[in-house]
Amino acid sequence: MELKTKVSGEEGSQQIIISREFDLPVKQLFKAYTEPELIEQWMDTKVLKLENKRHGSFQFETTDSKGNKHGFNGTIHDLVENQKITRTFEIECTNFPVQLEFIDFEEVTPDTSKLTMRIVFRATQDKDNMLNIPFEQGINKAYDRLQKICDKLLNI
Repeated sequence: MELKTKVSGEEGSQQIIISREFDLPVKQLFKAYTEPELIEQWMDTKVLKLENKRHGSFQFETTDSKGNKHGFNGTIHDLVENQKITRTFEIECTNFPVQLEFIDFEEVTPDTSKLTMRIVFRATQDKDNMLNIPFEQGINKAYDRLQKICDKLLNI
């Protein structure tokens, strides 16, 4: 089965590019990234803090199958409604350093949109390490959940 989300990281580059088209209006796709209730559903995480503004911050927490809690946090550097989010993203208590994310939201048609995320790592090795875990499968599953959750909301 072909994965709907495209993930690429060129050899020698410090970046991962993620792209996916959704059967959602761009406004709904943007909400999936900015409304705590939606984030919790599609990311399968708890939103502890989310300040959707320039110089705002966020903090998420997830619990694994063994009951261990894992944290994620960052700073929102720029946010333009229905267009873009620029933020840092840190996975706490891991060897992965802070990454910089440029998330762009684009209207394709009134009912479809495209998300493009460029993740910049400190070093090429950090990008390679991220791609060596089941990152692509995980992001595909999360974006599949995002599509299903938003489909339900649009059909209410």
